[in-house]
Amino acid sequence: MRLFVAITDSDWFDYLSELRPDEVNFWRPSGAASFNSLSPGEPLLFKLHSPNNYIVGGGFFSHYTVLPASFAWGAFGEKNGAKTEIEMRKRIEKYRRVEPGSASDYNIGCILLQSPFFFSRDEWILASDWPRQTVQGKGYLTEDIAGQRIWNEVGYRLQARKLDIDKLDLETNSPRYGQPQTVFPRLGQGAFRVIVTDVYQRQCALTNSHILHVLDAAHIRPYKEGGSHNPSNGLLLRQDVHTLFDRGYLTVAPDYRVEVSGRLKDEFDNGKEYYALHGKNIVLPGNPSFWPSTEQLAWHNEYIYKP
Repeated sequence: MRLFVAITDSDWFDYLSELRPDEVNFWRPSGAASFNSLSPGEPLLFKLHSPNNYIVGGGFFSHYTVLPASFAWGAFGEKNGAKTEIEMRKRIEKYRRVEPGSASDYNIGCILLQSPFFFSRDEWILASDWPRQTVQGKGYLTEDIAGQRIWNEVGYRLQARKLDIDKLDLETNSPRYGQPQTVFPRLGQGAFRVIVTDVYQRQCALTNSHILHVLDAAHIRPYKEGGSHNPSNGLLLRQDVHTLFDRGYLTVAPDYRVEVSGRLKDEFDNGKEYYALHGKNIVLPGNPSFWPSTEQLAWHNEYIYKP
């Protein structure tokens, strides 16, 4: 297994260690185009800036993407490691070396981590082999001596917290045969929103709109009704379409065709724009493993849709 030890902003760590969230956005100020050091489910560990060469916590990788700072705040809020968006931007801008309070909605890299953990001061792990020239982080393999030592130390601490690293609650979201499986740690709300946005290539599944800031990751079966944050329980919808979907005025059939209720006309004497969608096939993610669950679509048709 791979693990990655990343240099961590101490203010970010201190804030989140008090908050104790279920997920975090480990942002990168530069908005680099890729992060290939981990696969979903593998651990990323937090190391403070030198001279505090200690591993102080970590989390389990689920997804990497590049997002406008405002969208990252909207998806994760305080789980970005700051109390307000202004405070988050100040921290980012310190590393970007731009004038504080920049009005531009610049892009940042977003490493999404699930089930984060934060060690108390007496649990910190000395990063004894840390090269001084390292800027962002360093990867290890648990098959190697150094990686095994680090992971064993982390494992002892997690087991003491009754978090069994061998029995993390994982969701498999891919075909049983064929391509290698994609395995996600159980996702939080923020990661669900971002991953659904990306697998639909930032395009509304019904209207084809590409305007990112008016697109929502909609649960097919609401979380409060027993639905999960698995991307297969999601659709990327324009905000007005999302509202109508949640209120049962339109749905997506298990064969991925749009159905629009006659109640729009009956109740509002309107709806021409939405009736134009009736009978059309939705836009599906390129990877079939992320297609909407037919079981959840059937549930929405039966319990939410108003024919």
